[in-house]
Amino acid sequence: MIRSGWVLSMALLGSGALAAPATTLRPAIGGVSHIAVYARDLQASDRFYGFILGGKKAANPEDPAGARYYFGPRQFVEVLPAPASQGPSMLAHVAYATSDAGALRAYLSSHGTKVSDLSGKNDGDRWISARDPEGNEVRFVQPGAPIASSPSAVSGRIIHVGYLVRNRSAEDAFYRDLLGFRPYWFGAMKGDAVDWVSQQVPDGRDWLEYMMVGPGSTVALDRVDARQLGVLNHVSLAVPNMEAAMTRLYAEERLPERHDGPSMGRDGKWQANLYDPDGTRVELMEYSAVAKPCCSPFTASDPTP
Repeated sequence: MIRSGWVLSMALLGSGALAAPATTLRPAIGGVSHIAVYARDLQASDRFYGFILGGKKAANPEDPAGARYYFGPRQFVEVLPAPASQGPSMLAHVAYATSDAGALRAYLSSHGTKVSDLSGKNDGDRWISARDPEGNEVRFVQPGAPIASSPSAVSGRIIHVGYLVRNRSAEDAFYRDLLGFRPYWFGAMKGDAVDWVSQQVPDGRDWLEYMMVGPGSTVALDRVDARQLGVLNHVSLAVPNMEAAMTRLYAEERLPERHDGPSMGRDGKWQANLYDPDGTRVELMEYSAVAKPCCSPFTASDPTP
């Protein structure tokens, strides 16, 4: 005699009702979307990002009191008014571009990551927000319509963002293992340390730079004050030729009061640093190395204009 329960089970299997759920796939993460920083003097920040750097100013849908400054059709620096209780760090969040914010939300949730509801509009940017193991707010943006950049912009391309990291292995579990970021380069001010760990986004050539502090790096935890945080938490704008970029800023009287370089970085790339009124560093950097990098070779292709 055939048991009725066995018949029911076979029927359910045939209909797919008991089949294992399909694995949620990660949609593409193609590059840096933006970095958001706090400002205590919005007028001074407007001069820095709008005049000195030449970013195209646009409305900020997140906070009307803030603004976006575009350096590429879909890449920008977001400036937000600093809360009265804001601590020494002026970093609000970082964001990476994705092909499908809703699908990425499902992917992260399926792997146990706490993630916000989908924000934004169908005809504009749509984004989700999570936090990495060190508590940094990380957003993933499905971009809307592009914005034409300004001809006065010193750069038309954000190539990387960097921020303070204490625990490399914990961050790797999030960025590399879960999200699929890929090794690019690592280095330090001296050979027996690791100060910078760069990894490219999974589906592009922009990168995230861990700015290592504490044991194993040359930056002691007790040295990390507000000024040091401004150096560590940064955004990098690419320029094809550093000499031409700095000459232009100088000739047009657009160099900020606080700046340093150009100089040859330990990665063999020319770079110069400009600092906004709150001390956040904007690093100008050439696309490719012109000298041998220290510490490790590059393991992936450089970004292109």
